[in-house]
Amino acid sequence: MSEHSIEDVTRVVDGVLRSRRSLRAYRPDAVPRAVLEDILDVASSAPSNSNTQPWRVHALAGAPKQALGAALLAAFRENTLPPSPHFPHPLPEEYAQRQRDFGAVYYRTLGIDVADMPARLRQTEKNFGFFGAPVGLIFTIDRRLAPHSWLDLGLLVQNVMIAASARGLGTCPQVSFARFHPVIAQHLAFTEHELTVCGMSLGYPEHDEPVNRMAMPRRGVREFACFDQFE
Repeated sequence: MSEHSIEDVTRVVDGVLRSRRSLRAYRPDAVPRAVLEDILDVASSAPSNSNTQPWRVHALAGAPKQALGAALLAAFRENTLPPSPHFPHPLPEEYAQRQRDFGAVYYRTLGIDVADMPARLRQTEKNFGFFGAPVGLIFTIDRRLAPHSWLDLGLLVQNVMIAASARGLGTCPQVSFARFHPVIAQHLAFTEHELTVCGMSLGYPEHDEPVNRMAMPRRGVREFACFDQFE
């Protein structure tokens, strides 16, 4: 590969990575199954420990997606399931502050006062309709595996987002689905050992929506990386 072509590839890949957003508004246009299969196929090139490939993906559209969304919304409103498992309580202050910063930017972008709990609740409920995206994905893993295999699944999820972005599609990974594993497992007839890790909205972005242009700050490289024996 020539130096010029390497620069071109770098520019394209970096552009896709830096422009990716977690989108929360979508056009109603259907995503062809062939496009979705192509995304999942290229995403499956993700590495995994000893090539175990510990992932499973449930893709839903149309009536099945709406039915799952309705079941999730009902469970959310009933509020009888245990709290979400994806953050410890209390969350260490370093991370809690970033979470608060995100909430402030997110609700301000939506025109919602942080103190307006009913409005915040209505926005949260949109999670369970996949934010109106035409495709909903549920990612699962075999619960018998160790935490390191969750890293492998995370690499697949990231690949899905990158591949979708490269094709003009948008995504929003949604760990909020993890709390509702019993509902999802029953609705989608999971196998015995299948465990919900996250969901994902996928579709064509509604670019005019301010929430889709929201960008959160990232820590600088020297804040999170240590370099030893580099000049």
